[in-house]
Amino acid sequence: MHAGDLIREWRQRRRLSQLDLAIAANVSSRHLSFVETGRSRPTSEMILHLAEHLDVPLRDRNALLLAGGYAPAYPERTLAAPELQAVKSALKRVLAGHEPYPAAVVNRWWELVDANAGIALFTGGVRPELLEPPVNVLRLSLHPDGMASRIANLPEWRAHLLARLHRQSEATGDPRLFSLYSELEAYPGGRGDEARPPRPTDVVVPLRYRTPRAELSFLSLTAVIGTPMDVTVEELAIESFYPADEHTAAALT
Repeated sequence: MHAGDLIREWRQRRRLSQLDLAIAANVSSRHLSFVETGRSRPTSEMILHLAEHLDVPLRDRNALLLAGGYAPAYPERTLAAPELQAVKSALKRVLAGHEPYPAAVVNRWWELVDANAGIALFTGGVRPELLEPPVNVLRLSLHPDGMASRIANLPEWRAHLLARLHRQSEATGDPRLFSLYSELEAYPGGRGDEARPPRPTDVVVPLRYRTPRAELSFLSLTAVIGTPMDVTVEELAIESFYPADEHTAAALT
């Protein structure tokens, strides 16, 4: 595939017409057409310009550049790299500051990168094989031998996670995410199961989790780093769980 093919794919993924993208990026529709059909070879600057307007993730911008015959523009370092120590330290401070409530850092494929002590509330009692690195937190959540048996509103929570993963898969076109979705979608605990519907006063889908002492209720928030220039950094997200009621807050504190 040449760069134009990939640009067209991303445009279609974003549900933009060729004219819409041309107007947004301030390029002629004729030139964009030539780029997409391969009649014109785009410069690296044009590829990055179009990728910016298509909101293409950094990893995939590098793939666009490679398809165009150019070197990747964005580095992909590990969190152990000296350049990312400030990021790693900041994430650890966020995780520690969130205790006693559970919080975890995950990557693009929902693999566990780091977590605080509170996450043990969810990992206790699950099958040991599910905790072998790399731990996939969605698999851990929905697998019958993972958290699933303790989630009181499993059909609702399962539907929420699958819808989120499906949107991410469609938005990125990542085959690993599509494969993960197919795996999780086949797990039991979904359609046709008894489920207590959300109360009319609910504004989010809570995670209702059974512990040996009580059923606790959480709402989740996702945070990302706002100014990433590294592939690894852009793909990190903090999944934080907060008490959804006073009973849960009191039980954890």
